[in-house]
Amino acid sequence: MNSDDIVRGVRAHLAGHFAGLGAGEPDSASVTFLGSEPYELLRYGPDDAGLSHFVSLGAARYPMTDPTEMLASEDLGPRAEVLISLRGSVFPGLARSLAVLAASPAVEGLVLTEDALVDLGEPLWDDPQRQAFTAVLLQSSDIPDFALPEPLSPVRLIAAAPITANEAAWVRLKGADALRDAWRQAGIDILDPARAHAQPS
Repeated sequence: MNSDDIVRGVRAHLAGHFAGLGAGEPDSASVTFLGSEPYELLRYGPDDAGLSHFVSLGAARYPMTDPTEMLASEDLGPRAEVLISLRGSVFPGLARSLAVLAASPAVEGLVLTEDALVDLGEPLWDDPQRQAFTAVLLQSSDIPDFALPEPLSPVRLIAAAPITANEAAWVRLKGADALRDAWRQAGIDILDPARAHAQPS
């Protein structure tokens, strides 16, 4: 299975998942960074629950590799695409931010996995009327992995929760679980783009 086959397979996998949520066909955009292949950004929805789902497509062409680790084969590392789900439908600039996040393994050598904090250093989308979300906390999503032929690792669909600079600081200090506990205790809906930010104790 070559890289184009992987991308086509992930696309079909996503289409089947979101069809079950009533999200229909996605809108798409493409972003290319210097020296990289294009990253496609898909927006499904709003679905039956009023959620829009922004998903990268293309990051899983190649496995993620930690520059400090030695692998028997570069083809055997983990693969992932990234998903951001929010209530509403209009988030100017979010597609490019998602592309930056999806490209971070190739550009910066990051390995995208649960509990990882990725700080983009600027608002994920443009909305001067609301607080800025400048980072994401990665976690498992509801989308099943897309299996690849052995010995290749499956493609994981990893959810990225937008967080504020203060929340990112708490993750660095206390860990991801402390922030999630604060969200639960405060009844914060992390899918709401107008949500309050958590203040962990």
